[in-house]
Amino acid sequence: MKQSISSLCALLGLLTLTSSVLAQSDAQFAKANQEYAAGHFKEAIDDYETLVRSGEWSANLFYDLGNAYFRNGDFGRSILNYERALALEPHHPETQANLRIARDEARALELQPGWPEHYLRFATVNHYTIGAAIAFWFAAFGMTRLVYARRRSSGLITLSIFSLAIFGLLAASVFRIDRGGKGRALAIVTGSGVEARVATADNANSVLALPPGSEVNILSQRGDWTYAALPNNLRGWIPWQSAEPVRL
Repeated sequence: MKQSISSLCALLGLLTLTSSVLAQSDAQFAKANQEYAAGHFKEAIDDYETLVRSGEWSANLFYDLGNAYFRNGDFGRSILNYERALALEPHHPETQANLRIARDEARALELQPGWPEHYLRFATVNHYTIGAAIAFWFAAFGMTRLVYARRRSSGLITLSIFSLAIFGLLAASVFRIDRGGKGRALAIVTGSGVEARVATADNANSVLALPPGSEVNILSQRGDWTYAALPNNLRGWIPWQSAEPVRL
C-alpha cells in the first residue's frame, strides 16, 4: 500500500513538474510574440531561440522565429527556420508563402529534388514511418493467424501480402526522403559572401557563389570545411560554419 502511495505521489509530482515546464514555455512564447509585435526583433529572436534550445519545437515556433529573422534582415536564418517549420508540418501555408518571399529577397539558390522526392513530399518522414509500422503489425497479425489457423483463409493471405507490400513501399519512402536532397543532410547557407570552392582553401578556385538562404546537401567534413552537393548539380567545399542543418 505504501509503495502504491509513493508511486502515486511520484506520478503527481512528475505531472506537476511537466505542467510547470509547459506553463513556462507558454509564457516565454507569449513574451517573444509581444517583443515581435513591439518591433523588438532582436529580443524576440533571443526568446524564440531559448525555446528552440529547450527542445520545445513546433512549426509555429520556427515560423515565428523565421519572421523575426526576416524583419531583422537576416534572410539566411529566416529561410533556415521556415525550412525547419516545413520539416515538421509540410502543409503550413503561411510558412510556404513567406519562404517564397524570403528566397526572392535573398536570391537564394535551391536544390532540385529527384522525381521520387517530388511525389513523396506531401508527407513527412514521421508520417511514412508511422504508416510503415502500422502496415508491419497488420502483416505480423495476418501471418500469425495463418500459422495457428486450422484452415488458411484467403482473406488473411491477401491481408498479409498487401500489408507487407505497403510496409516495403513506405519503408523505401522513408529511406528515400531521409537520404534525398531534402532529407537529413539538407543545410541552409546562413553566412554572407559564401563561395563554394574546389578545395579546402580560401584561395582555391570558386565553384559557385551561394547567397544566404541557399540550399546545400552536406556530404562530408574535413577540418573547418564541409563538402556539399550544391544547386545546379555542382559540388564543392564551403566553410563549415557558413551553413546550418535543417534537422536539429
